[in-house]
Amino acid sequence: MNLTISGHHLDVTPSLRSYVTTKLDRITRHFDRVVDVKVILTVEKQKEKERRQRAECNIHVKGNDMFAESSHADLYAAVDELMDKLDRQVVRHKDRLQDHGHPSPKRLM
Repeated sequence: MNLTISGHHLDVTPSLRSYVTTKLDRITRHFDRVVDVKVILTVEKQKEKERRQRAECNIHVKGNDMFAESSHADLYAAVDELMDKLDRQVVRHKDRLQDHGHPSPKRLM
């Protein structure tokens, strides 16, 4: 898995980097065919203080690309919301890949 964590108007500290990687472990626990992950952490230069910290992520898994973004007043909370969104997308993608069909009655005989 290739992991890229970058910051826009922000220095990515080692503690922030480790926080993002520990949260990404939850996604790789649910689906192990993750090829590439790109995380961008941004501090917006807006006048409003809430929703100023933004986290966005592109995930390339086998057969699909997924994107999610989240904004919050706290960057760690934005990362939490982002990983919740991505986790739902990955579980849904994995569920679509699995064969839930039952064998046809013709083949049972």
